[in-house]
Amino acid sequence: MINIHKKFKGVFWATAITSLSLFSSCESFVELGAPPTQVVSEDVFKADATASSAILGLYSGTNMSQFVQGCTFFPGMSADDIQYNAANTSYDEFENNALSTNNSLVENTIWAYSYQQIKNANNAISGLNKSQTLTPTVKEQLLGEAKFVRALSYFYLVNLFGDVPMSLTPDADYEAKASLPRTPATAIWAQIITDLKEAQAHLPVTYVGTFKGRVNKHAATTLLARAYLYSKDWANAESQASQVITAQAYTLPAPADAFVNTSNEIIWQVANTTGVSIFGGNYLAATGVIPAFSLYDTLYKSFEEVDLRKTNWTGVTKIGTNNYYFINKYKVRTGTGNEYSVALRFAELYLIRSEAAAQQGKLTEAKADADIIRKRAGLPALSSSLTKEQLLLAIEQERKVEFFGEWGHRWLDLKRTNRADAVLGGLKPKTWKSTASLYPIPENQRLANRNLTQNSGY
Repeated sequence: MINIHKKFKGVFWATAITSLSLFSSCESFVELGAPPTQVVSEDVFKADATASSAILGLYSGTNMSQFVQGCTFFPGMSADDIQYNAANTSYDEFENNALSTNNSLVENTIWAYSYQQIKNANNAISGLNKSQTLTPTVKEQLLGEAKFVRALSYFYLVNLFGDVPMSLTPDADYEAKASLPRTPATAIWAQIITDLKEAQAHLPVTYVGTFKGRVNKHAATTLLARAYLYSKDWANAESQASQVITAQAYTLPAPADAFVNTSNEIIWQVANTTGVSIFGGNYLAATGVIPAFSLYDTLYKSFEEVDLRKTNWTGVTKIGTNNYYFINKYKVRTGTGNEYSVALRFAELYLIRSEAAAQQGKLTEAKADADIIRKRAGLPALSSSLTKEQLLLAIEQERKVEFFGEWGHRWLDLKRTNRADAVLGGLKPKTWKSTASLYPIPENQRLANRNLTQNSGY
């Protein structure tokens, strides 16, 4: 069995206070709690400064970097979104929708880092709730941030794997957590929504710090609107999206300016010390070099020709006789720059509200929101004669050309709308199968925890 604990050994969670060793290094999820000999210090949460430093650790370091990549590149390859341009068996399995149960990327990146974030958030929530000495406003802020991170982590786990083990407590009950069974997806979704509602209540509208590197109330509301959309609770999805839109706190700049770290479209972004985003470093290549990731030809060719997103967010490089359509949302590849990894954008709220309205038969309102996104892209309004089904497909297309290369949106959209068979079955007829819509539970986790069942098809 692969020992994931060794993989993470010595990587402590609180970046600004590593000497406190507040959180243990990451074990395999079946060892979710700290080892019995590890002491989780509650002293960290006695003072505002140390508690804040601990929460900052949720946003930075290896855990967050790997979480971003695991939620972006691999789901993107599973869809008709992005391709990996080097020989790699583990990557090929994502593109071919033929994942093995011992794919190391599924286990070591997606599963392990997601559960490490959850473990860290659980420890923080427990420590914060027990603390009697923090400034009340600081405590509220930090609780909101920890609950947001836990909700975000479970959001990706439930979308990628379906039923997954759910832990909401800190590291005290070590042995019990080592044998957790899978919790039904409906319960996971309910917890995501609960956490985000509580995060809304805890978080202020104003940002703490600069560059929107920490979440605020609007970030929680945005993710909550998305969770309601995925849960097919159309009325609540529309209502939550409207809360952010009507707050008039964000705008839609020209596509060329959308991803700089001062953009007013950004609701939340994962900051770094260089100004070079995770995405820019992976999507862009030096002159004459094949990019690590590029767009599927079918996606690139689906843009309307005058779409400003095609002009500003994509590019073409020719290597030999092959054209590679690369993602150009981020302009900085190396060195220093002015870009972070954008996680939540204002444009999503319009498309959430548009889809939710269309599902409720409010086609005029749905079209109006979709047209706002099309107008920013320099495109004409949609036809007023579209039926509900046609309008939903038009909204799907807007999401496709708006969010390509971002956080696995395309893969999650195809799955939640039951469109994966129609789209991917045609694109990958030799390898696609319906059961590939869920990733396999890592075999090493199942060997260590006999209570974990496997998804169909594996």
